[in-house]
Amino acid sequence: MSWQPSKVSKIENGKQTPSDEDIHAWTRATDREAETADLLASLHTLELQYTEWQRQLRGGLKPHQSEIAEINARTRMFRVFESTYVPGLLQTAEYARARVAQSLTVFKIPNDIHQAVQTRIQRQDVLYRPEKRFHFVLTEAVLRYRLCTPEVMLGQLDRLISMAALPNVKLGIIGFETAYVVAPAHGFWLLDDDRVMVETFSAELNLAQPQETALYSNIFDSLASVASYGRAARTIITQVIDDLSEQVPDSSD
Repeated sequence: MSWQPSKVSKIENGKQTPSDEDIHAWTRATDREAETADLLASLHTLELQYTEWQRQLRGGLKPHQSEIAEINARTRMFRVFESTYVPGLLQTAEYARARVAQSLTVFKIPNDIHQAVQTRIQRQDVLYRPEKRFHFVLTEAVLRYRLCTPEVMLGQLDRLISMAALPNVKLGIIGFETAYVVAPAHGFWLLDDDRVMVETFSAELNLAQPQETALYSNIFDSLASVASYGRAARTIITQVIDDLSEQVPDSSD
């Protein structure tokens, strides 16, 4: 195929991704043209799996929020586990603003905080669509981490209680005293049985291989099985509200 040795080495060692043309050339040269379609599918899945934040957010946060909104519109069953922060669909505008402000600081991207927060809040319309189902599982740490001011967090905790009352929303809280079967290593969103979304500091991972979605489905079931629901979940949230309220100055003083 007249490829330079350096190109072959980079592809073999994962330092360069082959193009569609490379795949076609390789399958023709090795008499494996029957495998072309599968190889191209794997290549395109790999390109979808890993998207660097710096590249994805170069135009600001609002376009990314709009893209997520389109994905949410297509999804019927949401299974969400978070160990660090409140999921976007359950955030108040004030909590969302704190989260977006952090992203602006970390990634040094254009400041479109007002539009990004507005779009994130608009995404929450899906919560009120009866054909959709939502199962959220949060660790107690999510309720206690200082990612915003105490006043903002109190409003956010109150919203969690009200959102849990929606008929198509199931909210589980894993208390600090709970014994885990699977460690809460990181948060993830399982959208139907088609996609798992995982956010890291540097990139968003979109996992779509059947074995990956099956693995995350099993992990979610394990985490959900040790969570508290209903009155028990509200008790945990209320205790956090009481603890946090003690740290907020009384406006009447």
